[in-house]
Amino acid sequence: MNPRVQTVKPNPDYTITLVFTNGEAKRFDVKPYLGIGVFRALRNPSAFNSVKPFLGSVQWEQGQDFCPDTLYMDSVPLTEIESVPPGAINTQG
Repeated sequence: MNPRVQTVKPNPDYTITLVFTNGEAKRFDVKPYLGIGVFRALRNPSAFNSVKPFLGSVQWEQGQDFCPDTLYMDSVPLTEIESVPPGAINTQG
């Protein structure tokens, strides 16, 4: 089983920065999904920014979510330059 999402931060470029339970920080690109079904609503920045950690994954206020394994396997590791500053990640869920 892959690590689960611990924290999430939405980014202005329609990516989300994730920190997983194993300590890895990665970025997941949501843009490829923004033209598909329920994900279309996330084109609205306010809706996109509503993302929260939820049961080891992420969920938006209108119920959109991703499989935690998809988030882990399809995200890319952050470089040191892109590292997340303390307090910049939403841990409420």
